[in-house]
Amino acid sequence: MDSERISSNSFDRDRHIWFLSMMYQLLPADYQSQEINRLTLAYFVISGLALLDSLDLVDKKGVASWVLSFQAHPRNRDELNNGQFFGFHGSRTSQLPPDDNGVFVHNGSHLASTYCALSILKIVGYDLSLIDSGSILRSMKHLQQPDGSFMPIHIGAERDLRFVYCAAAICHLLGDWSGMDKQKVNEYISNCQSYDGGFGLVPGSESHGGATYCAVASLQLMGSIEDDIISKDVQSSIINVPLLLDWILQRQVVDGGIQGRPNKPSDTCYAFWIGGVLKILGASKFIDEDALHRFLLSCQSQYGGFSKFPRQLPDLYHSYYGFTAFSLLKEPQLRPIFVELGIADIADIGI
Repeated sequence: MDSERISSNSFDRDRHIWFLSMMYQLLPADYQSQEINRLTLAYFVISGLALLDSLDLVDKKGVASWVLSFQAHPRNRDELNNGQFFGFHGSRTSQLPPDDNGVFVHNGSHLASTYCALSILKIVGYDLSLIDSGSILRSMKHLQQPDGSFMPIHIGAERDLRFVYCAAAICHLLGDWSGMDKQKVNEYISNCQSYDGGFGLVPGSESHGGATYCAVASLQLMGSIEDDIISKDVQSSIINVPLLLDWILQRQVVDGGIQGRPNKPSDTCYAFWIGGVLKILGASKFIDEDALHRFLLSCQSQYGGFSKFPRQLPDLYHSYYGFTAFSLLKEPQLRPIFVELGIADIADIGI
């Protein structure tokens, strides 16, 4: 089909806008299992439309009001000191009060949902100074562990670099770093660097592209590493940059795509996770951009959006990171990206 040929040879902005517009109106039934992550799905849609320079399709005030309705608020000052986190819920499901058996948790606010909520609000032009940031940041400190890591929710969960990144992004978006002990975070990130140069989600674990982005982007947001560090005659006291660069540059494989770990196939999302690290380090010139461009186009769907692998159906997650990857490649039909936050450059949008 001609549409398939066009879709595979060039970035098809119109189809991608149509794809996200459909998701903005109604999510397909296959996303029912992701109800608990509804705010994250909204983040992919709204932020994707911003990258595609199509925010005019969004009811910005309506979106802001909807997002704000997910914020958890302490009923009194004492609640701020009882270990709960007062951020944003991921969906209406986690806002339900406990039943007679205590199955549901009334305050289910989550670090990842809070990052997504604040990002959406920033994108649609909401004044973040109007948010009760004090409650968010003060209660977020309860989530930081003695080793510097963060758990995402006050009732307990995994503690790894994903939530360190969310905490750093939240502090950056709110312009206030009182919600974390940065020195402990620096130490934790350093401990997550593996012998091969990449970063695992926790100390001693296998290096992974997503974890490596979380580590490096967090350090950059905190001001713990230099901009374009490899182009300057400086040595990072936090991480081993030469070893990291060696690991990163081995992730582009023969089909032009980028893998998240050794001996894994190329995957659309790692074009951003790995490509973003290269951008932060000032090392983008070392990647074969033409080959990566061809791989990404092979994952572009004729229906709009991107799939994880070539010739599969698109999904919101891989579609979004396909857009961010193309923005890193300076696709002229996309807005520039704020790499460390993973969203369109707000200054460029003009909000």
